[in-house]
Amino acid sequence: MYSPTPEDWRETNRRRWDERVPLHLASDYYDLDAFRAGKDALRDFEVAEVGDVRGKSLLHLQCHIGADTLSWARHGASRVVGLDFSEPAVEAARELAADLGLAPDRATFVAADVYDAAEAVPDSSYDVVYTGVGALCWLPDIRRWAETAASLVAPGGFLYLSEFHPLADILDDATGSRIEHDYFARDAWIEETPGGYADDTTPTVHNRTVEWQHPIGDVVSALAAAGLRIDFLREREITLFQRFAALELRDGAYRFPADRPRMPLMYSLKASKV
Repeated sequence: MYSPTPEDWRETNRRRWDERVPLHLASDYYDLDAFRAGKDALRDFEVAEVGDVRGKSLLHLQCHIGADTLSWARHGASRVVGLDFSEPAVEAARELAADLGLAPDRATFVAADVYDAAEAVPDSSYDVVYTGVGALCWLPDIRRWAETAASLVAPGGFLYLSEFHPLADILDDATGSRIEHDYFARDAWIEETPGGYADDTTPTVHNRTVEWQHPIGDVVSALAAAGLRIDFLREREITLFQRFAALELRDGAYRFPADRPRMPLMYSLKASKV
């Protein structure tokens, strides 16, 4: 349900994420044994759109347990820094980096709120500031996020964002064909849902979430107002999980059946500091 943002939104969400860290570490979804053995956690389109990161510094905002962050190190980034507000997640990321043999000066993880990133991370700017899927919905103020992220992009560097499309959030869960929610809602969306995307069978205690919907126009406008140049905005007909019961797994991604009209389920953008 939509509701004014509660004062305890940050602690509410942190408790949920803290509780789910051990579930994610053991889950088939993250499959960390395969990751340690060399499996890439990044999506192919992300690697292609970000391009060659060899010799570059990269900051990953809202990094969770660090698999995506460390994948950029494997792709040749000279230094990766991950930031997340969940201390158990950050500790897990540090342990995962040690498992891969990456020294702390090559892969650094910081526990802090994303809005405090400029003060919390070890360097003043980075060649690439990366934000992966499922991150923006946890932030109430997209303008403040854009200002913070843009301040950390080095001159000549860029921000890269890969996200779920907000259009998918307004449709019914069963078919993905009926509009049930307000695309331009400004209030928080609050619900109680046990389990989660990586494990929906283990009983959980902290199930309340506070999330926000950010239309793409708001995201693009916030980044432009923060001084970045939008290089591209690309929408995709695929998603990473079965967001709607009607989706089918084909060619390694979830899509609507071939006989249905397509709609965007994900998007990505690149914004440079010139």
